[in-house]
Amino acid sequence: MGAVPVVKAPDGAAVLPMLVMDERGSLAVFELEPGAVTRAVSHATVQELWHVTAGSGELWRRQGEREETVRLVPGTAASIPLGTAFQFRADADGDVPLRIVAVTMPPWPGTDAEARREDGPWEATVE
Repeated sequence: MGAVPVVKAPDGAAVLPMLVMDERGSLAVFELEPGAVTRAVSHATVQELWHVTAGSGELWRRQGEREETVRLVPGTAASIPLGTAFQFRADADGDVPLRIVAVTMPPWPGTDAEARREDGPWEATVE
């Protein structure tokens, strides 16, 4: 994905950290290979804003009693409010990875307690 080291998110997606602004937020690029499915998680302190830039797939979200699945294609924007359970997957028939530019608020803390495992609709395929 670039010259910056790629790290693995707790949900299993590849993450390219880009920028951090003090205690306010951070910018990263998430990438998921065609056919891959992340683990379902929720965040303890971080909210996210997503913008899909390549590939296609689906995002499942659950907040309280509200649950939905959103189609992800280039140009789609989505939010992950605090405490929302979510999981995403890349279409298997795609020829490019699903790529998402994301803003996290506050910046990702890097602690083991931030991402909590959740029950999601799909079986995860990533480690």
